[in-house]
Amino acid sequence: MSSGQKTVSAFLSLISALIVLILGLTLHWPLWMWLGTIAVLLAAWSLATYSAIRARKRDPFPPGSLIEQPAPPAVERQERYVSQVPLPSREADYDFLFSARVRWIPADPMASEQLINPGALAVEAVLVRAGRITADMDPFRSSLVQHQLNAALGVMEPDRDGHLHAMALEVELTLTDEDQERLDRLAAIRKDEALWEHQRKYEQNKREYLGNDVLTSTGSAVVWWLAKNDDQVEKTVKDIGLLARLSSAANDREVDEPFRYLVPEAFPPPPEPDGPLPAQEAPFRHMTTAADLFSDFFRKVGFSPGEQEAVLIAEQVACAIAPRDTVAAEEIRRRFAGFQAAAHTNGAGPAQEDDSSQP
Repeated sequence: MSSGQKTVSAFLSLISALIVLILGLTLHWPLWMWLGTIAVLLAAWSLATYSAIRARKRDPFPPGSLIEQPAPPAVERQERYVSQVPLPSREADYDFLFSARVRWIPADPMASEQLINPGALAVEAVLVRAGRITADMDPFRSSLVQHQLNAALGVMEPDRDGHLHAMALEVELTLTDEDQERLDRLAAIRKDEALWEHQRKYEQNKREYLGNDVLTSTGSAVVWWLAKNDDQVEKTVKDIGLLARLSSAANDREVDEPFRYLVPEAFPPPPEPDGPLPAQEAPFRHMTTAADLFSDFFRKVGFSPGEQEAVLIAEQVACAIAPRDTVAAEEIRRRFAGFQAAAHTNGAGPAQEDDSSQP
């Protein structure tokens, strides 16, 4: 008896007892009548309980009352292993090698398998799904693509004709040893090339900074050097000559005039002429005084010893510099007086005119 039936039985028993009690008190039943009524109620309650228990135990569908249907056949999963199947990648001529265990179940368990090759259909379905994924992947990411394939192919999906559902397990994706070696070499070259390009840009920026900013003039080079050595002022002063040479070399020009005295080796005296010089040109061999430089100037211009124009110019220059340098003026007169004497010996020049004017 269920809990619902028990509740209903208890409720009916309680109602029956109340009715009997009310009737007995109202009609003033004798004792025997009370006992008989209670006995009848107990017998009725027992009979109802017994009937309910038997009805529960009885089979509601006795044998032969239902049509028995044959049980469906058990679905058997079938598998096939594929190994080293090439699949395309994003890079031409670099194929992935696909290996996996292909599992499938027929879409209709009652269909006959004599008209189809379920293993071939399952393998094709898995390879098509895998190829769509690998075609967009880089070959040097084979380990990552392998995990993606394990997840994507780990779900049963129907083939293109709906004959079966297929999936793949234990997917492995590799490359040939030769392709892997080539990819490793290409990766190393790309890294080296990127590093070289960064170094080239760094050197280019440094050259532009030094050439177009720091070394545009000796002054800017000194300021830059002082900024880098702000606690070494004396050293910076000593390096001004070096900085002047750097600035001039960076701009393909001579050292600026105000700093040439710091670079004496950049302005050496002119080379001595080959072979011996005439006696009149001997002073030009040692150019250490103003007279030496003036004599060298005459020689460069093309004046020859004894020319009247050279003597007149020398006299004018000597007169002009006498207030500033008496020694240099006398040296110029002495040297070019020798020119005048040589001209007199040869019977030409102004000295001869002077002698003819004497009485």
